[in-house]
Amino acid sequence: MFFSRKPAALPTRDTALPGRTKPIPTAAAHFVNGRPIQAEAPAGYETAVFGLGCFWGAERIFWKTKGVWLTRVGYAGGVTPNPTYDEVCSGQTGHTEIVEVIFNPAEVSFADLMKLFLESHDPTQGMRQGNDVGTQYRSALYFTTPEQERTAREMITAYNAELSANGHRAPVTTEVGPRPGVFLAEDYHQQYLAKNPNGYCGIGGTGVSCPLPPVQAG
Repeated sequence: MFFSRKPAALPTRDTALPGRTKPIPTAAAHFVNGRPIQAEAPAGYETAVFGLGCFWGAERIFWKTKGVWLTRVGYAGGVTPNPTYDEVCSGQTGHTEIVEVIFNPAEVSFADLMKLFLESHDPTQGMRQGNDVGTQYRSALYFTTPEQERTAREMITAYNAELSANGHRAPVTTEVGPRPGVFLAEDYHQQYLAKNPNGYCGIGGTGVSCPLPPVQAG
């Protein structure tokens, strides 16, 4: 965070940091709702992983959303196993900062969360988000079901059209793929802005609304 300037190219398996075999320590419980930070999704709930820049502000957006049961921040999409925050910030792990979201689809749909995701950052910026530059700030969506993948790709296509119609020339660069290994971040990063209400938040969108799929509209 804090306007750091980091490498803008992903490392290879040969150049990435080696990491470690054991997970780094993290929080035991969610600071806001008290649920175990490593809880499994309850029956009938879904999980999705969103990367939209600095995970401090990103996580707050989701934990405040009705129907979201649990949020936790971490690192995903890279090579290095069990990385530390400093290692991820070096640009030599390949990971991006993410929020893993467990939600009740009876209360909030994946499409609703996808809309929130796309509108809460600028997904056209590649390896950066505003003044935060580096591979760890790239936009990413990691799905856990085929339905999530279909919805995500459909909505990104629709959002590209909306952005273009509103004068944004750059296309969406969001990395879309199946949920990879997620490595939870250190204790102090979990629910950071609940612990530090005046802390840094670099989240900001394009100002362009993303349409919901037709079955979700109305």
